[in-house]
Amino acid sequence: MLSFLLNILSKCYCFILRTSDTHSFPPPLPKEKERELFLKARNGDLAARNKLIEHNLRLVAHIVKKYYTTAPDQDDLVSVGTVGLIKAIDSYNIENGSKFATYAGKCLQNEILMYFRSQKKHQAVTSINDPVDIDKDGNPLTYLEIIAAPDDIVDSLDKKIKLEKIVKAIKTVLTDREKKIMMLRYGLNKSGRHYAQRDVAQMLNISRSYVSRLEKSAIDKIREYTEK
Repeated sequence: MLSFLLNILSKCYCFILRTSDTHSFPPPLPKEKERELFLKARNGDLAARNKLIEHNLRLVAHIVKKYYTTAPDQDDLVSVGTVGLIKAIDSYNIENGSKFATYAGKCLQNEILMYFRSQKKHQAVTSINDPVDIDKDGNPLTYLEIIAAPDDIVDSLDKKIKLEKIVKAIKTVLTDREKKIMMLRYGLNKSGRHYAQRDVAQMLNISRSYVSRLEKSAIDKIREYTEK
């Protein structure tokens, strides 16, 4: 019965993944909100459980697109990965101190690994060095490399998405002076060097307090833009 329900759920979320990209998924949940939803889900709240699934679907999409781009059974992999995500949500212990993203990443990859093992079960003996897929440069991806994938894969993805949003916000909603201040203050130029407010004030020939006000205004604009 459990496997049947997981299969139905995974097919629903598989459809969502096929019709979306990582930038259109719901954003990662704040830590306190995530904890609140896990507590509700533990007490049988299906709406909380579904929200946890939806806000972590980007992990399934990322892993499948990153490691299995040439696999002929993409839909199957998405479905399998979603089952792994659901299992992770149902088994995660919020008291153990580890990040859910790290735990879910391992569960998801293990689920896909077991799927490949089951596919090869009747064909040949599976080796940890067997190729699973081939990357864009023609290099084989093995089971060993999947197992050794970084635990912070989701954190890295989230940081990348957030950075892209921030850069877009800087280009879209800030004035030229605000852009200049943010570039200098946070090292967003080619050199990567960042400057103190007093140094920026000297460069732009304005007061330090004015730099501070413009910087705060720019941060508020960026925050509002990225939270939409």
